Amino acid sequence: MKIIIAGAGEVGFHLAKLLSYESQNITLIDSEKEALVEAGNSLDIRVLHGDATSISLLDEAEISDTDMVIAVTSGEAINITICLLAKQLGAKRTIARISNTEFILEKKRVDFSKFGIDELISPEGLVTTEIELLLEQNAFNDTFEFENGELTMIGLTLSENAAFVGNSVREVAAQHPDLKYVPIALKRYGTQYTIIPRGDTRFEKGDQVYFTTDKNGIKIIVELSGKNKREIKNVMILGGSKIGLRTAKKLCEQGYYLKLIEKDKECAFEVADEVPECLVIHGDGRNISLLEEENIDEMDAFIAVTGDSETNIMSSLLAKSKGVGKAIAMVENMDYFQLSQSIGIDSLINKKLLAANTIFRHVRRGKVIAMTKLMNMNAELLEFLVSPRAKVVNKLIKDLNFPAAAIIGGVIRNGKGIIALGDFRIQEGDRMLVCCLPEALDKVGKLFNE
Repeated sequence: MKIIIAGAGEVGFHLAKLLSYESQNITLIDSEKEALVEAGNSLDIRVLHGDATSISLLDEAEISDTDMVIAVTSGEAINITICLLAKQLGAKRTIARISNTEFILEKKRVDFSKFGIDELISPEGLVTTEIELLLEQNAFNDTFEFENGELTMIGLTLSENAAFVGNSVREVAAQHPDLKYVPIALKRYGTQYTIIPRGDTRFEKGDQVYFTTDKNGIKIIVELSGKNKREIKNVMILGGSKIGLRTAKKLCEQGYYLKLIEKDKECAFEVADEVPECLVIHGDGRNISLLEEENIDEMDAFIAVTGDSETNIMSSLLAKSKGVGKAIAMVENMDYFQLSQSIGIDSLINKKLLAANTIFRHVRRGKVIAMTKLMNMNAELLEFLVSPRAKVVNKLIKDLNFPAAAIIGGVIRNGKGIIALGDFRIQEGDRMLVCCLPEALDKVGKLFNE
């Protein structure tokens, strides 16, 4: 599949990385030469320096013979223009990154395909959806659903009273036969090393653990982990930008009691007009006195979505110090994604990473059909489609020459989620969830290649 990606920022780079795992024919375009250096050096892709709205440059990228054009520059109008030109010049399919979520809400009234855009992706809208999911699954630090929840990945930290603590993976399974689960990644408290658990791996207090489980397993894992799935009713939002406003609207519609703090007076008045059910406070969310006056200690959740990552992190830490049960901070830098639990914040959200992963799922053409990075871990969860000539077809899991730095977290077969163990035989068409450390990615990929 021949793909052109316009924009070599964090979204474009991460997307190129995901697609390069499938040996797709990728061309990455950016007007900033420096942005292309890392991609050109570390990925097996073609890079072009220049303006992606230039017809001559698109011709150089062989646009007339391209299966897909993905426009993910920082400019919404530029992305729309790129897609419009690409379709006119022969590209089969286009995807545009936008910031105006209204375009997506009004897709039934406005046919964007007439402008040459097949799919619209809004990072801001994805952030709001992610926040809703994290509040709904409030016992977890991170969560990701496969096949509408047939299998779910959940990440959490084990408390002192967790039933897991002191037991091995194998012992937990024996003690709780109704629990269908696989621990796919683990990081000990105070360390920076990601472990792929095995049967004899013992759980310890403070472990950050990622599990895959079926629909029935989520409740059991919450109970065994020592977590209390508390009802969240009172929520405070810091930041009244597009994301803050959209989140406030959504949460008010769902019956949450909301307070929103915004530093800019004009913006605060706009949010108050748009969401009359929300109590809007004009002030600085980093001000301890202001938070105390607004009864921060009575809040069930604190969501920081200003445009400044450091402000979001510091205010979330302040909220946690005042007893808030759930703190969610939006960060721009993907490097921060490794820090959440180590600094005491429940969940970090990166809109660029959400956008790249969502676009990747829209492509869905290669052996890898989904991929997500585990927060605060040096590991990624991939979903492989088993092709007829893949090396794993008709083999038992226990007979696979699977690397120690990877583990199978589950299988989706005919739309049903299965926690597959050693005696499970893999079939063509199965979708396999695999958690990998970076050093195992290449070897695992070869097992699923034809």
